Amino acid sequence: MNKKPFYITTPIYYPSDRLHIGHAYCTTVADAIARFKRLAGYDVFFLTGSDEHGQKIERKAQENGITPIEYVDKIVASFQLLWEKLYISHDDFIRTTETRHQEVVQAIFQKIYDQGDIYKAEYEGWYCTPCETFWLERQLNDGKCPDCGRPVELLKEESYFFRLSKYQDRLLAYIEENPDFIQPTSRRNEMINFIKGGLEDLAVSRTTFDWGIPVPFDTKHVVYVWFDALTNYITAAGYLHDREKYAKFWPADIHLVGKEIVRFHSIIWPIILMALDAPLPKMVYGHGWLVVEGDKMSKSKGNVIDPLALIDEFGPDAIRYFLLREITLGMDGNFSREALINRTNADLANDLGNLLHRTLNMVGRFNGGIIEKPAVTAAIDQELADLAVKTAATYETLMEKLDINAAIKEVWALISRSNKYIDETAPWALAKDPAQKDRLHGVLYSLAETLRIVAILISPFLPVKAPQIWSQLGITADPGSMNLADAKRWGLLPAVTKANKPEPIFPRIEEKAVPAEAVVPAAQETVKPSVPALDMPEITIDEFAKMDLRVVKVLAAEKVKGADKLLTLTVDLGLEQRTIVSGIAKHYTPEELVGKYVVMIVNLKPAKIRGIESRGMVLAASCDDKLTLVSPASEIQPGSKVK
Repeated sequence: MNKKPFYITTPIYYPSDRLHIGHAYCTTVADAIARFKRLAGYDVFFLTGSDEHGQKIERKAQENGITPIEYVDKIVASFQLLWEKLYISHDDFIRTTETRHQEVVQAIFQKIYDQGDIYKAEYEGWYCTPCETFWLERQLNDGKCPDCGRPVELLKEESYFFRLSKYQDRLLAYIEENPDFIQPTSRRNEMINFIKGGLEDLAVSRTTFDWGIPVPFDTKHVVYVWFDALTNYITAAGYLHDREKYAKFWPADIHLVGKEIVRFHSIIWPIILMALDAPLPKMVYGHGWLVVEGDKMSKSKGNVIDPLALIDEFGPDAIRYFLLREITLGMDGNFSREALINRTNADLANDLGNLLHRTLNMVGRFNGGIIEKPAVTAAIDQELADLAVKTAATYETLMEKLDINAAIKEVWALISRSNKYIDETAPWALAKDPAQKDRLHGVLYSLAETLRIVAILISPFLPVKAPQIWSQLGITADPGSMNLADAKRWGLLPAVTKANKPEPIFPRIEEKAVPAEAVVPAAQETVKPSVPALDMPEITIDEFAKMDLRVVKVLAAEKVKGADKLLTLTVDLGLEQRTIVSGIAKHYTPEELVGKYVVMIVNLKPAKIRGIESRGMVLAASCDDKLTLVSPASEIQPGSKVK
């Protein structure tokens, strides 16, 4: 059976400097999509690479007293190291300095020239060297590049021009007839407006420097770096050198690019292909920017994040998970070290890591390390099995729609349900009663089988840890054999499986301890007489564990009619929204509460208050007449557990 082909690309990155966390984000998203498609049975071709020509590279090399190729060789090596350490599964890494690419660029330049779509004229206008982009006077922003805000240079030189204007109406019609061609919709609308504003013919050669691919019929010119770079996608697909491969994989299914270069990929690149009479890519997807503490990364601001350092500290899977879970594809996302640690501890250490460790510990303690399939299952076991299979199906739908963030949430809902299932079935109690032996097998098998499925579903996101879960479960099959079809079937874990000893796959990341000198000595503490006395009865840790405390975000708040003390709150619990009634109206206005993160008991029995069903209770501290809601010190994902 022939597999359906799937071709995905990242932009090829410019080696003027080392890559930052934003580049790692784009490539991690592409890698997760590629891994998912392989999991789903596609024949995947995943391309990334480096765009190595242009005036900016030539100047950088001159500043360093070396040749351009020596300069880019060193930087490109750091790219390849990053992708290796981040477990990027690309099938090809293309460099625009390679002979195979130069031959393609010259062949298509010659073809387009021969048919009259490239002509010689004199260029006079503005050029942004950092962006390698030409601009018209009317496009400048206060005389500066509208993309990067840096100064532009006035250039006047002989150039070859590409007739973009000839294809304007054809491209506009194509975009309007193919609504999925440019995604998300906001980028599509931007490009339609840009094209309707009128396309100018594009200067596609330069003579003021020579670090580029020579124009084949006029070697004093080099090909404009964007014309050169964009054609990498068909070079790697075999346009000139492997027609069978080209026929199989072209057109590309997805060009994943940053929103700042959507214009090049959805206007210049399609028109090049139209001039070649070649199919257009199926989708150009412009993802958002990754900002740091709400601010765009910049060397001058000193907030550029080195992903290699993060990988060395936290491991590749924690970085990958944070980028994929925290950011909705197409939207801008925020990176902070604190958010990374919180996400890792809450989702990976507490939820996933805890589920695996608890399960295997119980298998070891209560059944000698053996996972056994039960003769009979209970209704609650079937409920978990049904949820696992349903989760796999929903996950597939969401991943096909590129809704990675939502797909991850679905898997984590299954993980959360499995942790709750442990508390509901109480395997420690079953283990004490020999008559409940088969029932114990049913619970432990259900947990292990859920983890088998979870490992498959998270493998595109966590390529290091997912196979470790299989290994700890005692699954001897090659992790490379994981496939989505097996995640949609319950009961594939062998009837008798010898589990391995559990080892933490995500140890908690502990914040640095507060320095001793910052701690107030007990003798200096003052206690107001009005603080309530410590006269409550002692409880056990098991009694405390019965309370499910979570961080929630207040989405809406309003006063309850006819009740001076009551407010109705709508809160985000991460996996769902809830309505609660709280007696805090004398201390907080509704406006103060919207957007606030607070702690809530979520497993409190629902109660009707003034006709409103309240499902939970927010926590507050009080002293005399003062009341303050309990809130985390910083924002954390709604639904995070409080322990």
